[in-house]
Parts: sequence; structure tokens; C-alpha cells
Amino acid sequence: MLFSPITIGGVSLKNRIVMSPMGMNACKAEDGKVTNWHKIHYPSRAVGQVGLIMVEATAVSLDGRTDRDDLGIWEDEQISGLKELVTMVHEQGAKIGIQLCHGGRKSKIPGKIVAPSAIPYDENSIVPEAMTEEQIHEVILSFKESARRAKQAGFDVLELHAAHGYLINQFLSPLSNKRDDNYGGNPEKRYQFLKEVIQEIEKVWDGALFVRISATDYHPEGCSINDYILYGKMMKEQGVHLIDCSSGWVVPPNFPEKPGPGYQVPFASQIKKEVQVHTAAVGFIKSGLQAEDILVQGHADLIFIGQELLRDPYWPKTAAKELHVPIDAPPSYEYIWNK
Repeated sequence: MLFSPITIGGVSLKNRIVMSPMGMNACKAEDGKVTNWHKIHYPSRAVGQVGLIMVEATAVSLDGRTDRDDLGIWEDEQISGLKELVTMVHEQGAKIGIQLCHGGRKSKIPGKIVAPSAIPYDENSIVPEAMTEEQIHEVILSFKESARRAKQAGFDVLELHAAHGYLINQFLSPLSNKRDDNYGGNPEKRYQFLKEVIQEIEKVWDGALFVRISATDYHPEGCSINDYILYGKMMKEQGVHLIDCSSGWVVPPNFPEKPGPGYQVPFASQIKKEVQVHTAAVGFIKSGLQAEDILVQGHADLIFIGQELLRDPYWPKTAAKELHVPIDAPPSYEYIWNK
């Protein structure tokens, strides 16, 4: 199954292997523009036969960066570099997506740090400014405009980063959202920010739409998988095509004391079953055999591979060898690929 095709949100993938979005911190000019590093890093995994390349968390606004050297999509001048990157990946036979992100209280940029409520991430973090409704609407518009730029650049998939304690996640969690207006107070109101982001994005984006979530906060007073089943049903109703199931990082501790192989897979499995939506499994997935078993057991539809694709840009070939499956070779490698 790992090497079988699948179509999600109108996008046809040649296999179920996805390069998970991972920050490269490569924009040393601090302008958010694509660099030569990005042009080497992402297309090389497409050469390695990954089905879908997900570009790292990309800032939707200048002050929404998590770090100064984040990739950006907050202005039209950034489109040309992204378009070139899309073309390079497409030329190698893969599809490509981009993950949109606003850091909220986890931004490390000097200046105004905003969040749903004036609660820092931890005792060493800056106390953010609680967002006014005007600021909320401005950020929602920045997601919409970033989606427009992603479409102009030619991306196949758009993913909203609603996980790992970044701004959308901050609105979803009662640990970071203590508002008593339309954007906080109960699960439906905590979902309102993401709801409006999706509504605005869908005015300019008609491609595949994914959302990455933190399916549990690992805190007794935070969100659990049951909250995300509710949120997942609302996402599905809004037209989200796939939920990418990660966990943690809203507040410390960020993950279980001893996370084991595939420790987040049960979240993808439960949401797939109870929401009846496509899901992706991610986290400590190392081998082709492990990935195949996740798919065969019906736990998820796509496998997001992170660290293993940093160690091995040709991980799909490694996985195919484990599974005794021949896979297509880059034309220049055909004479040696499956030997």
C-alpha cells in the first residue's frame, strides 16, 4: 500500500510517502525568500521518489515568524522563488504543498508578540499581547493572502499549521485561550478563529486543504483526542480534505515521557475512524515495514516522514527494498536503481 497511488482533494499522488514539513531556518537574509538551500533540499527528495513534498512552516506575516530566518509568504515578492521551487519539484515527478503558519506567542521576533490571551508559553518566554478583534481579523486576512500567493506559485496542497503551540493551536487550546468573547470560552468558540481562517482561504484556494493538529496537549486541563474529534468534524464540514495528526507543544511537557515508535499513530487512527476523514500519521516512523503496517491496518492514508528523510533523501527506495517492491527510478539512475 505504501507505493499505491491515492487521490485526496483532487490531487493524485503516486505513493503514500510525504516529506513532513520541517523548518530549515535557511533564510539568513531574513527576507523570507527561497534560497539555494531550499532548491537543493526539496527537489532532492522528489528525485528520491517521495510522492508529496511538504514545504516547511512558512510565515504568513513578518511578525508571525517563529524565527528571523523562517521562510515567508507574506508579500508578493516571495512568490517567484516559491514558484521556481514548485517547478523544480514537479519536474522530478512529485507533488508539492506548503504549510502556512503564524507563531503567535512562540514567535522569537523582537517587537509585538500577539496571542489569544496574555499568557506566555513558559516562565522564560515573553508575555504576549492579547489580540484585539481587529488584530484577529488582520491575521485571518494574512492567511487568506498567503493562500492566494501559494496558488499563484502553483502549489498542489495547502496545509494550515494548527499544531505545536503556534497561533491557531493557541486559539484551540483552553491552556492558552482564556478569552470570553466570540473566540474563546467553549470548544466551538475556540474553533472560531480556525473556522474563519478556512472560510477566507477557501475564497482564494480551491486545491487540496490539509490541517496539522496537536491531537492532545498532554495536560489534564488541555485538549484531548476527544476535543479533536469534535474539531475534526467541524473541519470536515468546512471541506478540509485531510487531518495531519501530530501532538503536543502547546505547553510543557511537549510529549510523553518515553515516546515510542509511531506513538502518534493512534490519534490518526481514531480521527480517521470517528470523523470519517483522510488522516496522516507522523512521528517516529522509521521503516518501510512500519509504514506499510500503519496503512494496511487502516490507521491512516498517508505517511509523513520527517527525520528519516533528513538522514536518507532516498528513503522511499530504502523502504521499497524492505518491502521487496520495485519502484520507478529517476531516468538517470535507471541502470542501477532496482539492482
